[in-house]
Amino acid sequence: MTRPVVGIISNHHLINDSYQVHAGGVMNTEAVANVSGCIPILIAADPRFVSVDELLEVCDGFVLTGGRPNVHPEEYGEPETPAHGDFDRCRDAIALPLVRACVERGQPFMGICRGFQEVNVAMGGSLYPEIRDLPGRMNHRMPPDGTLEEKFALRHKVSFTEGGVFHRLMGAPEVMTNTLHGQGIKTAGARVVIDGLAPDGTPEAIYIEGAPGFTLSVQWHPEWDAANDPVSRPLFTAFGEAVRNWAASKSARLLKSA
Repeated sequence: MTRPVVGIISNHHLINDSYQVHAGGVMNTEAVANVSGCIPILIAADPRFVSVDELLEVCDGFVLTGGRPNVHPEEYGEPETPAHGDFDRCRDAIALPLVRACVERGQPFMGICRGFQEVNVAMGGSLYPEIRDLPGRMNHRMPPDGTLEEKFALRHKVSFTEGGVFHRLMGAPEVMTNTLHGQGIKTAGARVVIDGLAPDGTPEAIYIEGAPGFTLSVQWHPEWDAANDPVSRPLFTAFGEAVRNWAASKSARLLKSA
């Protein structure tokens, strides 16, 4: 039986300052293939090449990955400043309407880091450009030096709402996660439920209230060691199950209409 298809949203990069590519981390591919049990397909996140309607038909679910470029502040009604960093407006043009369409259809998606922020912005929320500059907040950014193991090491706790969605999924009220982000949620979008917080109050886990499909999104990077990490594995496993259910329901609809 063919595995369902998960579209992995890519980022735009320049190799050697001249060669343009759409790229995605191999860790995301491994997590989708080996833990979620789905076919990973890298999406060129650019409206010149793909449309949201096409993606919704081709893919059964989506992973909104992390990435260095940030969501442009115009998407949440604020002016651009140097603190907002680099942008990928083409990805904004695909990812934000894709989130809204998936919420409406009940099609599964998981937001990771930038993807977590995209989910909030897509639902009308806003972002802080730099969390570490806020009073009482810790530095959530990736360590500038060290091995990958050191950069993705577990660095702080995330506390979940008692009896909430993430608490039930993880089987624990509190977990340890890595942290590699500069921006974070300022105001939550409509129906965005903040279900997990870092010790300094930074939102770390969200879902969309009343959405018929899987919408769990996290500010940390669960794709790191997803097959073995006790926090990452249940997240990608539950996502894969949701994608399989969507694919099965799509097949049933097609058979019924045939």
